[in-house]
Amino acid sequence: MTKIVVLSDTHIPSQAPELPSGVLDALRKADVCIHAGDFSCKKAVDQINQYVPKLIGVKGNMDDRGVTFPEKVVITIEGVTIGIIHGQGSPQALLECIGKSFAKDKGMGLIIFGHSHKPCNENKNGIIYFNPGSPTDTVFALAKTYGLIELDAKKIISRKIIEL
Repeated sequence: MTKIVVLSDTHIPSQAPELPSGVLDALRKADVCIHAGDFSCKKAVDQINQYVPKLIGVKGNMDDRGVTFPEKVVITIEGVTIGIIHGQGSPQALLECIGKSFAKDKGMGLIIFGHSHKPCNENKNGIIYFNPGSPTDTVFALAKTYGLIELDAKKIISRKIIEL
C-alpha cells in the first residue's frame, strides 16, 4: 500500500511562513507527496522534501523560477494512472478544462489538480477528480485543507479531504 499526501496552493511564504504542523505530521507518515502547484517558492519544495521520501509536483501559475516542475505529469503508482496539473482559468469551468488536458491520456483513474483553493473529491465519467484545497489559505477557501490518498493493487483504497 502507498500513502500519498496531496497538497496544492501552499503559497509559501505569502499565505504562511511554512506548512502547518498537521501537514508536516501527515508527510512524516506518507510514502509520497503529490503537489498540484502554487508552492510559490523553492522554500516550500525544500520543506516538503525534508519530510517525505518522494515529492512529485507540477508548476502552478503563481510559482517563481525556483520551482522547476513541469506543468503536467502522468504517472502510475500501484497500477493506478494519475494525472497531475495545477489548472487555470475560472473555477466554474475548471473541471472541464482539466478533463480536456488529459483527454488523450489513456487509462486515467485519478486526476489531481489545484488552482481554485476549493477541495474536490468527485467521480466524473469513471475518473476521480481530486483537489486537496489549500492548507494555508484564509481568503478564498472556506477551510484549510489537504488530501490523503491510499493506493494498493491497482485500486484507490481511500481518498479523503482533511480539514486542519
